[in-house]
Amino acid sequence: MVDPDSGLAIAQVAMAGRAQLEAAVESAADAVASTAWPSSERAATLHAAADQVADAAERFARLIAAEGIKTIREARSEVSRAAHTLRLSAGAVHGLTGSVPQADDRPNTAGWRSAVRVGPVGVVAAITPYNDPLNLVAHKVGPALAAGNAVFVKPDPRTPLSALLLAQVLVDCGVPTGFLSVLPANRDIASALVADPRVRFVSFTGGRRTGALVQKAAGVRRTLMELGGVCPTILFDDADLDVAIPALVSGAYGAAGQNCIHVQRILVHGELYETTRSRLVEAINQVHCGPKMSENSQMGPLIDATALDRVSRMVNQAVEAGARILTGGVTDGPRYLPTLIEKVPHQTALAREEVFGPVATLEPFSTPDEAISLANRGGGGIHAGLFTSRREITDRLCAALDVGGVVIGGTSDNRSDALPFGGTGSAGVGREGRDLRSCRHDGNQDLADPAHHLMRHAVKHDSQLLQASGTIVLCSQIFDVSTLCRRGVHYAGNIATHHPVESR
Repeated sequence: MVDPDSGLAIAQVAMAGRAQLEAAVESAADAVASTAWPSSERAATLHAAADQVADAAERFARLIAAEGIKTIREARSEVSRAAHTLRLSAGAVHGLTGSVPQADDRPNTAGWRSAVRVGPVGVVAAITPYNDPLNLVAHKVGPALAAGNAVFVKPDPRTPLSALLLAQVLVDCGVPTGFLSVLPANRDIASALVADPRVRFVSFTGGRRTGALVQKAAGVRRTLMELGGVCPTILFDDADLDVAIPALVSGAYGAAGQNCIHVQRILVHGELYETTRSRLVEAINQVHCGPKMSENSQMGPLIDATALDRVSRMVNQAVEAGARILTGGVTDGPRYLPTLIEKVPHQTALAREEVFGPVATLEPFSTPDEAISLANRGGGGIHAGLFTSRREITDRLCAALDVGGVVIGGTSDNRSDALPFGGTGSAGVGREGRDLRSCRHDGNQDLADPAHHLMRHAVKHDSQLLQASGTIVLCSQIFDVSTLCRRGVHYAGNIATHHPVESR
């Protein structure tokens, strides 16, 4: 393994082969079928693991920074979130209760009783990317273990160390043999894992092209796909630039833009455009790019030379098509300097595809309709940000934007680890999350909790708070959160009780 910042080797990690994969899958399937792991023990294990991660925070942070793209300060923040994610998962265990739905809805079922119980799906495959090598693993492992599943983690082979250390912590805290495996592996082994019929659920976070291959390999089995997209943040003419400018800089250039909710497109009302442009350029030029382990560094490198070439190519193509670089646009060793571009033609890749790098585009608009039209050109997205204090505008855009969540008073680069998370359209399938719905079967949220399944669920929506960072409106549509339990429906009345079945 090589540190992308220094280019120096930092570790050697064995790659799993076919024999290791077969042994691990067989062990997992046997464990789920034969091992009783009570809910109280699952909750205790996850709580203990959260405590151990928090106690070893600096060790985890230095590992994240060494193997990946984050500065040491960004890495510390990720460790804190991962511990929180595990605690949320532990808290969800005791919410995994059944229900008693109505069964006497027809004359010939009068007097029938019914019950719905939940249980683990079985073996879960979790494929994770390099950009959040600890917390994104926690987001997949935590809910899976909370529901009593066995889970395989296939981390990005460039950043497996954090996942391996987390797995060791979880095993030390009581995860039974066979319930957790981390398999650093190449694509062939990952494909074999996904295609194995003993794997009942596949959770993938990564790019759209790879996601399509994973979905094809999974076939008709359940999947959760978080595939990223082009996230807009919209500033109306009443936006508070003292709040918006630092938030935009953080959202666009944190983790060197290698983030699925990275601020890639900044849409600004015409009356604020020139002022916003000049203030953004000034703020961007103050971003300190330096060694990851330096406490002063605000932005680290791209993951490898291939990523650096991709970002450079997208920017250069946009410039050739008529775009204008306001700042940045050059490489510095393993880094692409923070870049802001305007006048990007809509047909270019930079306007329509996720750049996954420290690049943001600036675009003016005049009306809410124009802002909506511009923002929805990405074929679906995960989040959008919105700066305005006018309730009629927030209501309208929350209803019209083609994204999984709208952040009012903040940028797209905001995620609560306690809330459902995912995109619309080609940005993903399903929702990742940790509450009791994140541990139920099957993917259609209305099977688990119809009352929660609203087109727009406002977590906090007060006209006096619309400028405050942190207001999130979830746009959940058909799917909500990841679903890692099966449902068995039982009837008792004039006929015998049915065997448990998996809902569809």
